[in-house]
Amino acid sequence: MDREVFQERFGILGESAAIRQVIDKIVQVAKTDITVLMQGESGVGKDVTARAIHALSDRKHHDLVIVNCGAIPEGIIESELFGHEKGAYTGAHEARKGYFEKADNGTIFLDEIGDTPKNVQVKLLRVLESGEFFRVGSSKMSTTDARVIAATNQDLWKLVEEGTFREDLYYRLDTVKIKLPPLRDRKEDIIPIFRSFVSEFSAKYDSVFRGFSEDAEELLVSYRWPGNIRELRNVAEQLVVLEKSQFVDKETLQKYLKGRQREGLTDNLPVVSGTRGDDSEGDFASGDGADRELIYRALLELQNDMGDLKKMLAKFLYSTFSSKEIRALPPAIQRNIDPNDVNSTMYGDFRPAGRQNEEEFEENRSKNDFEQFFENQRIPSIEETEKFLIEQALKRFEGNRRKASETLGISERTLYRKLDQYDLA
Repeated sequence: MDREVFQERFGILGESAAIRQVIDKIVQVAKTDITVLMQGESGVGKDVTARAIHALSDRKHHDLVIVNCGAIPEGIIESELFGHEKGAYTGAHEARKGYFEKADNGTIFLDEIGDTPKNVQVKLLRVLESGEFFRVGSSKMSTTDARVIAATNQDLWKLVEEGTFREDLYYRLDTVKIKLPPLRDRKEDIIPIFRSFVSEFSAKYDSVFRGFSEDAEELLVSYRWPGNIRELRNVAEQLVVLEKSQFVDKETLQKYLKGRQREGLTDNLPVVSGTRGDDSEGDFASGDGADRELIYRALLELQNDMGDLKKMLAKFLYSTFSSKEIRALPPAIQRNIDPNDVNSTMYGDFRPAGRQNEEEFEENRSKNDFEQFFENQRIPSIEETEKFLIEQALKRFEGNRRKASETLGISERTLYRKLDQYDLA
């Protein structure tokens, strides 16, 4: 099949070398039954790629079953994947097929495979190797002939090293790997893809898009696109609907971009254009409506960030207390160093004299690190504080990201995004 026809049929857009390599690999593996592991950030088109592989395979006349493993609660994921018998648990009023049975002779796409619990990973390994599985509540073995395509936005090998993902399952999945590049790594594709979406939505909504200025085009290309293709499509749709028949300039485009628009900004603060001539209050008050809207949006986002930061601080510094017990910062601990005390000299002035409880000491040392951070930096920015907390959490748990995210009160996915934002490898 011609590459251009292929791309138009399956909606895999772009002309960059990176996307051409992806298409070539799809064509190579589609006709086989080999297991495929796709790796890429959220929004890069993993589901579209899975549909293309299935549609080109000999299984195309059977079902493609799509499963988001990260969206299924841990308590029911085994039942969802492998089915259950009547009475297997409370509420199981009748027998039910699981996704693997429904995908028999077809393809099953396991998205966010890294989020599956360890007990389910054992059963996944068995069904991958032999096609055999047991329904929940059954002692009768069942079989399925389903081709498996898996996807993840995480580094599975790091999960293996952290002990949250089985090494044998990793090797079984990592037969053929397709890496889907983020949009920011194929900048030459951004404008053509954007124009394609604009044409699609203009026809859908019977609208006219009059184009955008040169500086708006430069912003489109330089923007990081944390949501990748999904975010680009969303922005194109909003512009077609909300800016109908308007020529889009940079200031207008900025209102629709939620992530960083240049290095050093937090992920969800829009850039406010400088239209005021000097610092006088009069000039500021005379700014146009677009600037006032941007400032208002920035303040709202800042308020949300402060709320999240307060929760993060509370969970990090006072993880042993309930939220009801947190009222105010405790008084500073008086530190007396005995030069004859080997332990106190070893730990310097961070350790109170006579304290032997190591866990209590480590907790207080983190608190004092935080106090010194504020003293040295005076009033740090939200970004600086957030980065500091993430570094401390990772240090405390020796790089275990799951434990760090739980302690900080944020999702693991948000932590990965923050690590990328602050360049914390």
